Amino acid sequence: MGSVTTTTTTNSTDVFLDLVRARRTFYPLNKKLTVPTSRIETIVSEALQHVPSSFNSQSNRVVILFGGEHDKLWDMTADVLRAIVPAEQWRPTADKMAMFRASAASILFFEDDVPVKELQKNFPAYADKFPSFAAHSTGMLQFAVWTALESEGLGANLQHYNPLIDAKVAEEWKIPATWQLTAQMVIGGRGIPVAGEKTFRPLEEKFKVFGA
Repeated sequence: MGSVTTTTTTNSTDVFLDLVRARRTFYPLNKKLTVPTSRIETIVSEALQHVPSSFNSQSNRVVILFGGEHDKLWDMTADVLRAIVPAEQWRPTADKMAMFRASAASILFFEDDVPVKELQKNFPAYADKFPSFAAHSTGMLQFAVWTALESEGLGANLQHYNPLIDAKVAEEWKIPATWQLTAQMVIGGRGIPVAGEKTFRPLEEKFKVFGA
C-alpha cells in the first residue's frame, strides 16, 4: 500500500474556491462601476501577465473600452447585425444590443498569431496543436478576469460577435492585423443583486479518480 500524505486545505485555497463558485453571468448591467477604472486595468493587466500559455508564448492580447468607446462598440455591433438580421426579427436583437450598451465597459480578448506561428515553425511536429493551446490560454485569461471582477462586486457576461465585427473593431481601434478577436466581456454594475440558481449535471457523469 502506498503512503498517504495528509494535507490541510489552506484558507487562501478556500477563498479561491469560493470565488470560483461565486462567478456568474449577470444580465442586465448598468454603468455604475463598483471600483475605479484604474482598478479594472490593474486586474486585467495582472491576469494578462500571469495566466499560463503554451511554451510561455504569451499570445493573449486585451483591449478595454470604457465610456463612449464602449458605447461605440455596441452601436457598431448593432449596425453590423442590422444588415444581416431580417427586419421582422430585429427587435430582440436591438434589445440585446441596447442591454450591452447600457453596461459600463467592454473587455476585448484577442490571440496574436505571431507567437503561435513562431511555435509552429520551431516545433513542426506539434504545429496543428498550437492554435488550440492558444485557445486554452485565452479561455483561462477570460475566466481569471471574470472571477476577479466578480470578487470586486462587478457583474459580467461573455459575448462572441466575432468574426462579424472583427474588421470594424480593427479599423476603429487600430488593432494589429495579427490580433484575432476571440470574445467580448461586458462589465458593469449589477442590474439584479443575485444571479439565478446554477444547475449541475451529476458529478458522477463528469469526474473519475483512479489510484487514490
